[in-house]
This record gives sequence, structure tokens and C-alpha cells, in this order.
Amino acid sequence: MKGTPVHNDSTDLAQVTGHAARTTAVIVAAKRLPNAKASGAYKHIRAHDLAAAVIKPLVADNDVLPQDINDVILGNATGGGGNMARLAALSAGLPHHVPGLTVDRQCGSGLEAIVLACRLVQAGAGELYVAGGVESISTAPARAHRHPDGTLEFYRRVQFSPLELGDPDAGVAAENVATHYAISRSRQDAYALESHRRAVAATAQGRFAQELVPFESLAADQGPRHNLNAALMARFPPVFVPGGTVTAGNSCPDSDGAAVVVVTSLAKARRMGAAGLLFRDSAVTGNDPNLLGVGAAHSTRELMARTGLSSAALGTSLIEFNEAFAAQVLAVADLLGLDPQLFNHDGGALALGHPYGASGAVSVTRLLAQARRNDEPGRTAVAMISMAGGMGISAQFQWVKL
Repeated sequence: MKGTPVHNDSTDLAQVTGHAARTTAVIVAAKRLPNAKASGAYKHIRAHDLAAAVIKPLVADNDVLPQDINDVILGNATGGGGNMARLAALSAGLPHHVPGLTVDRQCGSGLEAIVLACRLVQAGAGELYVAGGVESISTAPARAHRHPDGTLEFYRRVQFSPLELGDPDAGVAAENVATHYAISRSRQDAYALESHRRAVAATAQGRFAQELVPFESLAADQGPRHNLNAALMARFPPVFVPGGTVTAGNSCPDSDGAAVVVVTSLAKARRMGAAGLLFRDSAVTGNDPNLLGVGAAHSTRELMARTGLSSAALGTSLIEFNEAFAAQVLAVADLLGLDPQLFNHDGGALALGHPYGASGAVSVTRLLAQARRNDEPGRTAVAMISMAGGMGISAQFQWVKL
């Protein structure tokens, strides 16, 4: 099955009218909170309130009529059930008739929520969606199994794979990836250090300013460290496997945060006078859960097969890949035959932080900001993320002027 038609330039896009224009999805706006370290600036703020804090300005600042919103779709990974998206929509003051849907694909939840909104536009189910992701690791509810006698056994994380297949913690899985794909400690440290350098530079140059919603006295991401250097990176000990190569320095900080986008039809985007990211297609794949960090390599290959995106074209695209661990970023880059320096031009999760369910939406927010700043009509943008349980999700977009 192939993806949606390729729109290479403004001339081709102008020819998309009528039903086709009403069923072509475009992301026209995006906002996010500054990522806060877990138990940091947002430690008392529940997930739905974090999401509401982004939804309000996103709607208000982009000429979105609340009554026109067909649905609010949000990804979340550590919640306790219920429908957090509906709670967030009401907390943001949206009309009662606007529903909500919560998606859980773990670290890929925010990206999956955006893709689902795009698919709904493509299906003709609606023309305007608010979609993204949110995570409050700080206030995540305690979870427990109930034994037959009624006693509770609390657990730290849910199970993602049958134990006989292997269900490693993310850090152990990162060590598995580093060993399996021969990713050295020196490569991991160097990549992580560069992520911080890029994020510090982007912050100083104001490249995050237009996408950020200051909240709880936090106006910038808490994670980037300007004082990191190679000598300091080398001093971090392994934290997951004795004698291993994955350290706190080349792993992402767990974070609280939220990111939300406006997904609409090409026809409505034209009426709004908005440029944006045209949705091309998305792919989700599974892989060995013991090597969960490389899931995005498999989903990106599947996406390329679906859309006809060549390796050369991918190499010239804007690419955001969630940096849970430097080891997995480097392994995915090697598997795709890409220079890892092509990823995350303004730094990634190793510096900015990883609010699980929001991270995929943060990637799309970053792509929209970069595409708008570069303003190269027709340029491809790709978001990809690896997920717990051994999965990957990738989505392809294209910057268009309407």
C-alpha cells in the first residue's frame, strides 16, 4: 500500500481541490511546554493540567474556533486510565461538545495521536483536530496488581513483552543495542555532548521561542547543560549493566511536558491562510523487544517503501529522532546508512528531556518550527521514535506554502 500522493511544489498543490483538498491533512500550528525534569518545576502538576496549559494558547493564538474542533487526541504513557484527553479538553475551556481520546503507544503515543488525527482528516471524518501528547512522570499514579486475597503488589512499570521473550528495562535494552551493534562508549558520549551543545546554542539563539509556552515560571527546557565537556562525560559510570557503556551522561533525563498541534484539512488551512506540514504517510513496525531502541530504523524503512522516499532524499530531510539513549540513535543511524549529525538540528532528548507520551509530539513541533524557519517549499520532514516492547513509528511530512 502506497502513501498519499506526493506534492512536490506549490503548483502541484494548487491542483488539489474539492474532496481531495478536504481529505489532505496539514499541521498548521504547534506549541509545547518547556520540558521540566521529573520532580522538578512541574512536580505538583497533573498531566491533564499540563496539556490544558498548551491547548489554551494553541487555540487562542491561531484563529482556531473552539466550536470547530472535531476531537482532542492526546498520547500518554504513565497515566492511570480514564480519558485524560477529555479531561484536558474540558480543563482548557473547550466547549462540552468537543470530545477527547487518549492514546497509549508508550514513547510513540504523542506521534501516534498526531498521525491518527491526520488519518481522520484523510478519511473525511472531520476537518480540525487538536492532537499531541503529555506526560507527568512526577504525578504518575502508583499501580499495583491485585492478588486473589485482595492484597496489592505495586510495580514500577508495566510489562511490555512475555518474559520468555525478554522484557528488559529501557536502560538494559540500550546496553543490548550498544553490544549487538558495537556502539562504543566514546561514540555515545560524543553524540550526547553534541546534543547538549546544539540545544544550548538553539536556546541562546531563541530558536525555541516561538514554540514554547512559558509555564510555572519555566521559560526554557531544564535539561541542556552548557558546562558539559568530554572529560566530564567520561567520568559518568555505567548505570544499568556493570561494565557497560550506557551512563547518565549519554541517556536522556526523564521529564514532564506537553506538546500539541493543530491538524486540519488542506481546504481549511487555505481558508486560515496558514502554511504548514503536509502529512504524507506513517508506518509502525515491531521488532525484537530486547533491542527495542532500534525500532525506528524498521519503521522508517517501511515508511520509505510506502512513500518512495529514497535514502538520498531522507538524508536531505529535516529529521527528528527521539534520543532516549545515544546508543540507539547511533545504531538507528548506522542501520539507515545516515550520518547521525543529520538528526535533531537543535539538540534532542538527551539534552531537552524525554516526557514519554509527549516526545513524539515534541518532535513534530520541532519539525514545524524548523521547516517554518528554513522555509523551503517541498522539503521533506520525518519524525521517528522507538518504543517499549520493541516497536517503531515514523511519519513523513512536507513543508508547504498555501
